[in-house]
Amino acid sequence: MSFLKEIQRRRTFGIISHPDAGKTTLTEKLLLFGGAIQEAGAVKSNKIKKGATSDFMEIERQRGISVATSVLAFIYKDKKINILDTPGHKDFAEDTFRTLTAVDSVIVVIDVAKGVEEQTEKLVEVCRMRKIPIIVFINKMDREGKDAFDLMDEVEQKLGLTVTPLSFPIGMGYDFKGIYNIYEKKINLYSGDNKQTVSKGVEFTDITTPELDKIIGAKAAETLREELEIIHEVYPDFDKEEYLKGNLQPVFFGSALNNFGVKELLDCFIEIAPSPQPKMSEERLVDSKEETLTGFVFKIHANMDPNHRNRIAFVKIVSGMFKRNVPYLHVRQGKKLKFSSPNAFFAEKKEIVDESYPGDIVGLPDTGHFKIGDTLTEGEQLNFKGIPSFSPEHFRYVNNADPLKAKQLFKGLDQLMDEGVAQLFTLDINGRKVVGTVGALQFEVIQYRLEHEYNAKCSYENLSVHKACWVQPENPKSEEFKEFKRVKQRYLATDKQGQLVFLADSAFSIQMTQQKYPTVKLHFTSEF
Repeated sequence: MSFLKEIQRRRTFGIISHPDAGKTTLTEKLLLFGGAIQEAGAVKSNKIKKGATSDFMEIERQRGISVATSVLAFIYKDKKINILDTPGHKDFAEDTFRTLTAVDSVIVVIDVAKGVEEQTEKLVEVCRMRKIPIIVFINKMDREGKDAFDLMDEVEQKLGLTVTPLSFPIGMGYDFKGIYNIYEKKINLYSGDNKQTVSKGVEFTDITTPELDKIIGAKAAETLREELEIIHEVYPDFDKEEYLKGNLQPVFFGSALNNFGVKELLDCFIEIAPSPQPKMSEERLVDSKEETLTGFVFKIHANMDPNHRNRIAFVKIVSGMFKRNVPYLHVRQGKKLKFSSPNAFFAEKKEIVDESYPGDIVGLPDTGHFKIGDTLTEGEQLNFKGIPSFSPEHFRYVNNADPLKAKQLFKGLDQLMDEGVAQLFTLDINGRKVVGTVGALQFEVIQYRLEHEYNAKCSYENLSVHKACWVQPENPKSEEFKEFKRVKQRYLATDKQGQLVFLADSAFSIQMTQQKYPTVKLHFTSEF
């Protein structure tokens, strides 16, 4: 198959939502269609002892939440689909923001009862800024919830989207009869008993036929006809170009847990979703159809396998073909590396791949060469931008709870920080280590993983810091900067890259500092 054909059959997308809206369940069901797994384990159900295939860390199984972004791939109707399932919990939003740099489109999952939640608003805003095409999936239609039209209004108002329904529910909760597929003009009847398998639809080219009344009942049929008329008048017709530009968002209804409405979503998705797109680097725009390889690391995961302390760097391929055992340039380090066992992720199996194409995600075993945001090329000096570190909002001193294990503790911290779980700062005045995170739940994750993966115990001590600001003096030799360093000595630290950071104790103190030392610039992301 030619190089261009391979690119065109790729679809790489992320699933985003609020916790518990059913992202991971939807991912499972999509895999089911791809034949990648035989039965889908409900994420929360205790009857099925099989956890969700995409949550592999102990802590995820205990809590029933996804902590790390997982990467899964499957083939469906000859299209190769790469899914990035992101954590919905707001404490892990940073991981999700980074993942959004690696996808070409997004599916937003919304819970029918809760509607749009604040977490979803933030993530969709990032997608809108980057003009990423979005499809909305309204989940849990088999439960009581908000009216379909009200939900669509809420999506338009809160998320600032322009929606058009491509499927529409017939009833909801107890009266839920099925879904009318507007995109293909057919009805899918809901029976509620086939959670693990796939159901068939009934075709209706003409909804005025009396047949419809027989199947779903006269009242439901009448309502459906009226609602479809309203849809026709109120919502714009679906236009693929507008969707690809990020101006129009199609909406689907269904129940991922009962595997209902998922096939409609997937069939339409592979038709309309974009194949791998060009990406902007600092130097130039890189087209996915270029023959030479470029790619970037958007995530690092330590200890994929607890028996071997290994790390994997996830690389999104932007252009060219990635081949096994071929040396590529690691731009930041300026040296060539070659990889004898690059992994691809097929459902729950990791496989070693010989070649990967634009849009694919490759896992490279890493001994510490990579950081998030690193670029690989065939020799060109390129840097992909847009993968920032955000200023943390929670800070604690880290103390070693077991003096004999100091080495393990520092090694563990070092590796977890490379993964981007949190950021490590070292105070200039006494060398104490401070961990900063975006969400408080991450402290537990760090503590848990240090103990279980590195055999090291740590305890925390509170530290009243409002925000970490990266410091950039206009002139590093100026008297003003020297004065700044002398006065603020107690609040200065360095991050892992050796950049100077000012740990401000309040918003007021940031303001005062900026007034007093105008030539010393303070930044809230590390990427300035």
